[in-house]
Amino acid sequence: MATSHPPLQPVPLNAQQEKHLLFTLAGIQFSHILDFMIMMPIGPILMQALHIHPTQFALLLSIYTLTAAASGLIAATFIDQFERKGMLLVLFTLFVLATLACAWAPDYLTLLLTRGLAGVFGGVLGAMLQTLVGDLIPFERRGKASGIVMSGTAAATVLGVPTSLLLANHIGWQAPFIAIAAVASLFLLLALRHIPSLSTPQRTQRGWQQAANNMKNVLANANHLTGLLFMAVGAFSTFTVIPYLTLFLTGNVGLDMAQMPVVYILGGLASFCSARWIGGIADRYGKVRTYRLIAAFSMLPILLQTHLTTVAFGWVLLCTTLFFTVGTGRSIPAMAITLSAIHPPLRGTFMSLNAAIQQLACGAAALVGGWVITQSADGSISGYGHAGWLAVVLTGFTILLAGRIQMLSAPVPGGAKPATA
Repeated sequence: MATSHPPLQPVPLNAQQEKHLLFTLAGIQFSHILDFMIMMPIGPILMQALHIHPTQFALLLSIYTLTAAASGLIAATFIDQFERKGMLLVLFTLFVLATLACAWAPDYLTLLLTRGLAGVFGGVLGAMLQTLVGDLIPFERRGKASGIVMSGTAAATVLGVPTSLLLANHIGWQAPFIAIAAVASLFLLLALRHIPSLSTPQRTQRGWQQAANNMKNVLANANHLTGLLFMAVGAFSTFTVIPYLTLFLTGNVGLDMAQMPVVYILGGLASFCSARWIGGIADRYGKVRTYRLIAAFSMLPILLQTHLTTVAFGWVLLCTTLFFTVGTGRSIPAMAITLSAIHPPLRGTFMSLNAAIQQLACGAAALVGGWVITQSADGSISGYGHAGWLAVVLTGFTILLAGRIQMLSAPVPGGAKPATA
């Protein structure tokens, strides 16, 4: 029988300590997200250096997400049994070593192995960061704190990817991995200093049996399964296109690698600036309605992006920036819909499972894209348009699924009836 433990209270931190803590957590988020993202833009350089074809490159992309999904599922069963800071430091140290090992990989198979190891350790970090926010930050400041930590994702897009591209262009494909490991090491030292130790493991009345019961209750609920399917299909549709963006722009549209940092800087900035506005629109006019409008509109830039021909650089930037903006924008109401469909006692288990399933969907989509897309001797790729049409069809399916998710609305002060969509 599982042993009950009282809920762990947040460790009292002063304003300066809290600021240092959140900066450190955002830095860890930046490091592991950038490590995941960097494989996509440096694809052409990597393929030429290692003499690999698109299918092999697809496996390099997907191995990270597949191993991250597996480790996330396994970690969900035991992670609450260990002290948070110690677990984070161990995982982050192993992540840094695995990332550094990627730079030392002499051939394709070794790089495949090291990318898989990086996924094993990096896949658990994101969930641990949000768990630490819940453990250490009082409820009234928890939303803002989560936003600060997640800003590391935007920073990875706006700053990390362009910088890594510059390093890869001028030094070699190994340079970004060395740089990421170096930056991550700095944040590891900050974590050692600024993350407080928690006095007891955070079990919150959740022994092994309770964890299994929570998983069973999540999977037995049809509404939860619809939410999981909705998020998985959305992730799959996005990842049939994004991993091969750089290959297509350089091989078919005529861009060179020196221009790619501008593509990612503008796309990242537009996504960052529009995210807060889209979140407000979803809260004001309804999450399902907002998702459906943005998802339907996203079909246009998907098709434009995957069918581009040789055009002026300005037109390319317009298409790619619109593509990044609506791609990120539709994920905001999508997550709000899904979060609203879960009973609070099951939210942690559901979100852990959701993250693992999304990573599996991304990995599977990258593999499917590798099968559909082929590369000719001159570096151009074919089949990207087919991947775009597949993404559009799957996006249409998510529009239908969004309306089938029953959301649980909180009571509105004053007795007004809350909107459920």
